Amino acid sequence: MAPTAADYAWFEERFPDLAEAYCFTLVRGLTPAQVLARLGARTGGPQVKGVEALSRLSYDGYAERAGRELVVGVTAVGEWALAVEPNGYLGASEEAVVPLSAGSRLVSHFSNVNAAGNFYWVEDGDVRLTFEPLFPSHRWGSTPDALLDAMREAGFDLLDGDDSNLDCGAAAFALAERLTGVRLTPEILTEASFLCGLAPVA
Repeated sequence: MAPTAADYAWFEERFPDLAEAYCFTLVRGLTPAQVLARLGARTGGPQVKGVEALSRLSYDGYAERAGRELVVGVTAVGEWALAVEPNGYLGASEEAVVPLSAGSRLVSHFSNVNAAGNFYWVEDGDVRLTFEPLFPSHRWGSTPDALLDAMREAGFDLLDGDDSNLDCGAAAFALAERLTGVRLTPEILTEASFLCGLAPVA
């Protein structure tokens, strides 16, 4: 069955710290090292196992980096590279995702502590769709209405009605899976080894 928000209800419960502020980016056909290189990240740091260790690495020294660099951890999931940014947002920045998507498909979604966020679907530099998960009726891109049925089925309210009972973050995970075929699981986020780098903020 096609994924829905219900398939990702575990995320906030299993990873409450990460769920407060995160960015997930999937890029097809690139290695973790290639993703970090395209982001201009400084590498050479440790590989870490699981998103909890990645979160600790991200928050350690956050003040010292003063917003100049963000920790990005990347792992391979099949033919896709998965970049995870605890308390980061590069994957929600058009300045980053357009070049990162060159020759590839990129899908990303971001949420911060205020529940503000972004969703991106980019094909080889062409932003096909972007929207704020809290306000999915307001969409931009070259094909902003191409995924209306998939968005509804994933769990988004496209009428801007009362969405107080909707989990927009979980719906974003479900829509990302529909575009990539990558089903993220608690086991992947716990067991994966992430190649880490410090990427500059434009």
